Amino acid sequence: MKSSILFPALLTTLALGVSACGDDSAKVPAAPPRPPLTPEQVTLAMAALPAPYDQADYENGRRVFARCRACHTVTEGGPNMTGPNLWGLFGRPAGRHEGYTYSKALQEADFAWDGDRLDHWLANPRTFLPGNKMNFPGVPDDQDRRDVIAWLKVETSPRQGAYP
Repeated sequence: MKSSILFPALLTTLALGVSACGDDSAKVPAAPPRPPLTPEQVTLAMAALPAPYDQADYENGRRVFARCRACHTVTEGGPNMTGPNLWGLFGRPAGRHEGYTYSKALQEADFAWDGDRLDHWLANPRTFLPGNKMNFPGVPDDQDRRDVIAWLKVETSPRQGAYP
């Protein structure tokens, strides 16, 4: 009879102990999600981009990025997944993002991400940088690549000025 009372108590104690094992003090909370841009803010943000991205289709870029969401996040402080978080991508040295383990090919790459390099990468990651571990066939359509790069330029950068 006593063992039937002790067993549930033991399980409860064990469950509470396991749930308290992590040290949450070391975790940095992700920034709260940003509200979506209004149509007016999208227009202003896109117009502020350099050519040819200022002529891109923001909504198509959002749809094209759906192919990337299984592996990448874009929010400030967002988690790395199968691929690294893309917040602050433009200007970031290739193969460098805290907490993500890159392939040797990307670790040894000597460039920073810009629209042109990302365009070539997205066309075919395997031929752009042989030896990288990205298992993605690429985005074959030029317009889709331009649109997703413009969308990323807006969504992975701090919002300033007229589009907070």
